[in-house]
Parts: sequence; C-alpha cells; structure tokens
Amino acid sequence: MKIGILGMQGDIEEHLAIMEKIGVDSIRVKSVKTLEAVDGLIMPGGESTTMLKLLKLTGLFDVLKAKIEKGFPVYGTCAGLILLANEVEHPAQDSLDVLDLSVSRNGYGRQINSFHAEISIPVIGDKPFDAVFIRAPVITKVGKIDVLASYNHAPVFVRHENIIASTFHPELSDDTRIHEFFVEMVKNATRN
Repeated sequence: MKIGILGMQGDIEEHLAIMEKIGVDSIRVKSVKTLEAVDGLIMPGGESTTMLKLLKLTGLFDVLKAKIEKGFPVYGTCAGLILLANEVEHPAQDSLDVLDLSVSRNGYGRQINSFHAEISIPVIGDKPFDAVFIRAPVITKVGKIDVLASYNHAPVFVRHENIIASTFHPELSDDTRIHEFFVEMVKNATRN
C-alpha cells in the first residue's frame, strides 16, 4: 500500500514525515502518473487557490475528481478540505465539488489568529487531540456527511464514505492517530 501526498504546495514534508513515522510508504503526487501509483491521497494545508491552479495545469483536477467519485480514498486538511468542498465562500472559488459542505476560507481569521485546541474525536480514541488551526476554514453548512468532531459548535473533522477532511492541521501535532485512521480507511478500500 502506498499513500500519496498532493505535492503542489503546502505542508507536504510534514505529512511525508508522519507517514514515515507510522511506517507507511508514501510519495509526492504531482502528476496523473504518480496519482495512479497510490492507493489513497492526502491533500495538505497550504494555499488553496495556488493548489487549484496547479491541479488544473497538470491535468490532475479532472482525473482526481473522477477517482474520488468512484471511491478513491482522500483526506483533505485545511486547504485540502477547501478543495474538496462543494461550496467555497469568502471569496468564492472553484473546487472538486465532492464533499457536501460549505466552507468559509480563513473563517477563524488571519495567520495571527492561529491557535491550538484540545478536541474530542471519539473515532480515534478517548484521549483529546491537540488540533492546530492556522488560517483555518470554518465549515458553515453540512449536507449528507458525518461530523466526527466539532470545536465551538462548528464541525472541524468530517467524513463521507471515502473522504475525510479536517479544518485543522494534524501533521503539525505529534499525535499520529488521524493519519493512522486514514491509513485504515485506505486499507479497507483496497480490500473491497
């Protein structure tokens, strides 16, 4: 099994380091060819408008959208979540439109408003998760998805079938449980 990290821009190295820490083979995905070589994809935090342009420039946008719609496992963190959402606000932008939620970009404020919060995520265990929010989006509306964790009454970690997404950056925590949860999702998908 191999996990891809979307290698356009953002927290790529941090996700690769966590995959190495938990003993999972991973590679950067920058082309359709490398996307075809992985069993699941992490879409990291970073600048969603830049990632969007590069996805379209490389031809990955349409291929990735089609793969996700057919059940390919993906995990979007922060900007990755924005790219997966079916509605993006403040300002509006295009997206893959595969996750039934609305998101407000930089909803918690600018870089200076970044913060840590201990959040409860029952699907990964009883111990609270130290979530790092950096220029984080706010999920403003959810459709047919499962909310796995919330902070101040707003969803911050969600799942729909083969997609999980968080508004925070788990790759900036020493806690590997969310990445392990995604790896198990990918293993289950490859068995089917």
